[in-house]
Amino acid sequence: MSKPRDERQKDLFRPALDQIIDMGHPLVPGAGDRLGVSRTALRRGLHDGTWPAAAARPVDCRAVHPEAHALAVGRGAVCALAGEPQYFCGEQSFRHDLPFDRSSMTRWRQRLGEEHLAALLQESLSVAHKTDALETKDLERVAVDTTVQPKAIAHPTDARLMHRAIEKLVGLAKREGVVLRQSYLRVAKRAAIMVGRYSHAHQFKRARRMLKFLRTRLGRLIRDIGRKIDGNADLEAIFVPLLSLATRVRQQDQHQRGRKVYALHAPEVECIGKGKARAPYEFGCKVSVATPVTSPKGGQFVLHAKALHGNPYGGHTLGPVVAELEELTGIETRRIHVDKGYRGHNHPHRFRVWISGQVRRVTASIRCEMKRRAAIEPVIGHLKAEHRMGRNYLKGPEGDRINAVLAAAGYNLYGADGVKW
Repeated sequence: MSKPRDERQKDLFRPALDQIIDMGHPLVPGAGDRLGVSRTALRRGLHDGTWPAAAARPVDCRAVHPEAHALAVGRGAVCALAGEPQYFCGEQSFRHDLPFDRSSMTRWRQRLGEEHLAALLQESLSVAHKTDALETKDLERVAVDTTVQPKAIAHPTDARLMHRAIEKLVGLAKREGVVLRQSYLRVAKRAAIMVGRYSHAHQFKRARRMLKFLRTRLGRLIRDIGRKIDGNADLEAIFVPLLSLATRVRQQDQHQRGRKVYALHAPEVECIGKGKARAPYEFGCKVSVATPVTSPKGGQFVLHAKALHGNPYGGHTLGPVVAELEELTGIETRRIHVDKGYRGHNHPHRFRVWISGQVRRVTASIRCEMKRRAAIEPVIGHLKAEHRMGRNYLKGPEGDRINAVLAAAGYNLYGADGVKW
């Protein structure tokens, strides 16, 4: 993972990047410092003896992940033929070819995983501590809160889910050469449209009739495919995951208890109620966020971020989250400030936890810190609005965990206004 060589003397007609790019672009200020943080952290994670790392490319796509989350851009924008991303990645001269393939970012992200990408967050805190932007007292007094990281799915409805299940089953059957008795694609599409129209017109009896029509056709398709693949082990291995999801979609009811399927491409999504009239439910997973409750010299930092699946109660997540936070920073937390959603928490040192509205044992300094607890709310807002936590596009539960860590690392590198370092 060495730095790219400066080969500008070989071609005097290749323009230098610092002469042609906008030096005020958010990627440019402090690019060397941020690139050093990314490379140092990833080098520590990659060269741990478990598996060898590939040779570094001229443009290090591994170090671009926090930048993409910091600027809330996708793979294509980072790989585009723009000078600023190339300057950040260590290039000296402008290149007309693609610096790296956009799929390389996906492969490296999956290869690293949450455990190694957490080194980016740890290294950003380490550099901030060395430069006095973050002091030890800021790491000892923290605020912890949970939020919802929504998944990139459409609003789930029975009609849409059953129509998508029919489309996916028919498409998979065509790819595998399974001849169906009937596909039901045309009539299923019309039925799904009519459910929405009848519901909008408050003609709910007709809407229920179309919904029953969809459910019947989906059941016929599931049974037809089951008969065609019976006894073929290879086809059963291919069809069983999708067939089980389609069966759950067909059988689930609005008022049933337990887990439901809200998206066929993301079955891990959970429905989380947040008690707000405008949007009472969100579909995704919970994320625990920890920030200093003090006012660090370098501005606010995200000390820890972790996706939590299974929609756990906030108080039951406090003990493991604080333990991971102390392991990440290497400093024991002295005061932990939380909101009333953490009542009945499982932290082993209960006298270190201060809940909003608490009266007993509250001194003047602790009262000031309790007022500062609400400072974590705008940090969560910036993580969602500007650092890609507001809509997660990464696949699976592992993608949820990776997205939360990268959003926190991007915030530490750039902050809320895009020019933190």
